[in-house]
Amino acid sequence: MTHTADSAPVVRIDDLAVSFATDAGPVRAVDGVSLDVRPGEVLAVVGESGSGKTVTAKAILGLLPATATTRGAVLVSARDGGATDVVSVSGSVLRQARGRDVAMVFQEPSSVLNPVYTVGWQIAEGLRAHGKLSRKAARARAVEVLGRVGIPDPAERVDYFPHQFSGGQKQRIVIAMALALDPGVIVADEPTTALDVTVQAEILDLLRDLRDTTGTGIVLITHNMGVVADMADRVAVMYQGQLVEQAPVGDLFARPQEQYTKALLAAVPKVGEGTARAEERAATRPEGWADGEPVVRATELTITYPGGFRQPGFTAVDAVSLDIRQGEVLGLVGESGSGKTTIARAMAGLQPVTGGSLEVLGTQMRGARSRDLRAMRPRLGFVFQDPATSFNPLLTIAECVAEPLVVHGRAASPAAARGRVDELLEAVQLPRSFGDRFPHELSGGQRQRASLARALALDPELLIADEPTSALDVSVQARVLELFAELQTELGFACLFVSHDLAVVDLVSDRIAVMYRGELVEQGTGAQVLGAPSEDYTRRLLASLPVPDPEIQARRRRER
Repeated sequence: MTHTADSAPVVRIDDLAVSFATDAGPVRAVDGVSLDVRPGEVLAVVGESGSGKTVTAKAILGLLPATATTRGAVLVSARDGGATDVVSVSGSVLRQARGRDVAMVFQEPSSVLNPVYTVGWQIAEGLRAHGKLSRKAARARAVEVLGRVGIPDPAERVDYFPHQFSGGQKQRIVIAMALALDPGVIVADEPTTALDVTVQAEILDLLRDLRDTTGTGIVLITHNMGVVADMADRVAVMYQGQLVEQAPVGDLFARPQEQYTKALLAAVPKVGEGTARAEERAATRPEGWADGEPVVRATELTITYPGGFRQPGFTAVDAVSLDIRQGEVLGLVGESGSGKTTIARAMAGLQPVTGGSLEVLGTQMRGARSRDLRAMRPRLGFVFQDPATSFNPLLTIAECVAEPLVVHGRAASPAAARGRVDELLEAVQLPRSFGDRFPHELSGGQRQRASLARALALDPELLIADEPTSALDVSVQARVLELFAELQTELGFACLFVSHDLAVVDLVSDRIAVMYRGELVEQGTGAQVLGAPSEDYTRRLLASLPVPDPEIQARRRRER
């Protein structure tokens, strides 16, 4: 089923304006936005972090907080005909519309899934809230939608808890929750942020299939221009709360009209651009640099999670050998669940090593005691994958960034560290006034930058960055990657850069290591691994990577 220009919209936004009340006065997040989405159409809303994309998306479901003041109309078509004005209806009418008429895929799955209930129970809860389904029927539907979004062994894993899934798998579960009631429109807020390129390709195929078979309209909020080129029919570009440009996807990429849109497209990283940068970095290093003692050395590293209830243990990392030298950036790529984050956590002493050897900053991590780790930790910085769950929601951003300085005795209190905190916030392109905000008052991209500031607070010798740019739009990502390169050159820290974005890894890394199902299948320079890969899996990764060009992407999809 395809959309037609004369069919009635499933969502119509008319002159939407949203302001938030803050201690410093009202903040206008969305200013006079008008959009519509028709059945079977994918509308991509793009723009940098804080531009109002997510606020617009949440307004479609009436999910704005009590501090929000909303003007305008948001009309959502109901299944039984007519339309619901989300801005003006009562809470009971809204509850009926959510899930049935319109559903949302949220940006950060860890903050959406309840940690104390199984994923099957959480999917079934939504089903039973909208109909008189038996517990058995709701469970069967939960198993069906989990299988539909590519969760392996859905009949067994329906009884797993959220913490038993990788980041990418949690994102798929959130998509399954949105699909459960087959809504008329799905609002997908960064639905592929935590997904590697192979799984991302599967999820995009799933959303495309859903659109084609059921005529579901999709509002796609994303910063990934490759995903936009792959999925969208039309694109709306937002900047500082306003709609600056709207056009069919082919026209927008080929002939952008506004200066901001041109800058946005120019900031998109492409595979192959990093080779020249890696050569420049290599030319500045002293002779004999490669023969120095590595900051990190893993030899036959094995990490097994213990099984429970007579179940065998699960080997997440299987005999991996790699090293990172002083001042070197090693990019670690691979699909969700391949063991990337497990290796990163083991390097930080957050995950026990069960086999082989792992030496970090001169400390043997296998069997290391708390006292050994305490001495090492000030020399190490960690950027977590999910900034929403790594910040204390009761502390301001300034207090969160100051925490390492206070814990390790570099400052007596958060107030005493404020000067250093302001420097760090400005270094990651955040105004110092943001230090007085709480984590929930920042967008996903702004939280990710604050997380980077916290990791750099102690001038670490080793930085472990787990998906540090996953929540960033392309323009902010370009600035943060430039900043990262400058800081890395200036401070000379070694870095493990974990990411599923091959173009980003290519841009920042000296060498790239590819993980697959716990094993290291290939490693070398960007030119070797991405330019002339020797393994089928690496070639499959590259083939799944969406290219920011609608015509090329359509051709590649047909070939695939």
